[in-house]
Amino acid sequence: MTTSVVDWAVAFSTATKLVKPGPDITADGAAAAVAELRECAVRAEAYVAEVTGLRTAGGTAPVLVVDRPRWIRANLDGFRTILAPLNDKAADRFSGSSPRAQSLGARVTGVEVGALVSYLAPKVLGQFDPFYPGDVRPGADPATAGPGGRLLLVAPNIVAVERELGVSPRDFRLWVCLHEETHRVQFTAVPWLRGYIADQIGEIVSTTELDASVVIDMLRNAVNRIVESLKTNAELSVVDLVQTPAQRETIDRITAVMSLLEGHADVVMDGVGPEVIPTVAHIRERFTVRRQGQGFDKVIRRLLGLDAKMRQYRDGAAFCRHVIAAVGMEGLNRVWTSPETLPTRSEVTDPAQWLARVHPDSTELF
Repeated sequence: MTTSVVDWAVAFSTATKLVKPGPDITADGAAAAVAELRECAVRAEAYVAEVTGLRTAGGTAPVLVVDRPRWIRANLDGFRTILAPLNDKAADRFSGSSPRAQSLGARVTGVEVGALVSYLAPKVLGQFDPFYPGDVRPGADPATAGPGGRLLLVAPNIVAVERELGVSPRDFRLWVCLHEETHRVQFTAVPWLRGYIADQIGEIVSTTELDASVVIDMLRNAVNRIVESLKTNAELSVVDLVQTPAQRETIDRITAVMSLLEGHADVVMDGVGPEVIPTVAHIRERFTVRRQGQGFDKVIRRLLGLDAKMRQYRDGAAFCRHVIAAVGMEGLNRVWTSPETLPTRSEVTDPAQWLARVHPDSTELF
């Protein structure tokens, strides 16, 4: 049996001990919030289908309204699945060390993973987990994998943020559900998408160097880049620090598809209009300010790459709006045809490139 390089029990224990408690709310209030989120998820499904024109082929991923500990458990399970190939590779590399040393290393890593997840747990409003219920291994046939995935809505976080922003709870809950439901539709309506992302993760794993000298060189380079970023105020994340030249093309593909997915969801959630969500403009204005972060939290967000995720929302949304203006939603939906029609990283920031490649007849519009 392969020894895990992460003690997942320690990770869960650490995360649940460190995570901040949720907002004060009565049992009746909590039950009402959960019920309304479930109702909003159902309503959102119809709106997303209407706005995007995407239809699921059959079967839908379940919607779960969870608290912070259940979100932690779900994400640790997801990490364990997608990191399994890297775990096997690392376990083979360090198999010569003593069982005691392996156990200690796994516990230390478990504490580190748990601390990271505890930081994220109060901040995530919802997410779609495309790899549930089983792992979609690189090279697997997505046609036989079923729709898969599950949608998680984190009730205490949604309640906390709607209070913080001073917005209408009913409007805000539907608005959040629209974003997350769009992700569910993306993955259930586009059967190859899960396998594509799994393949990109597989490429990262296959090119990950575990040799001590290589790791030391990467760390030295990371220190130099951190110092330089502090001088220039450049954006820098852990992801930027650990990637090797062999991984940059794969990172670019992952960045491009994630920008598309997040930006597409933002466009849909804002596109329903005030006839569906009367205070949508007010919510967007308040929420955009919140996304920027403040103080020490902003530093942590930069190092963890969360500011990069904010760029994905912004750039991906701008790409979708530009394409929709040129060729309509039906024309944008060409991105879901195959991996070859996905935008590249450069095309996300310059949609005219994608239009020229995928919609050559549309170039006369510019």
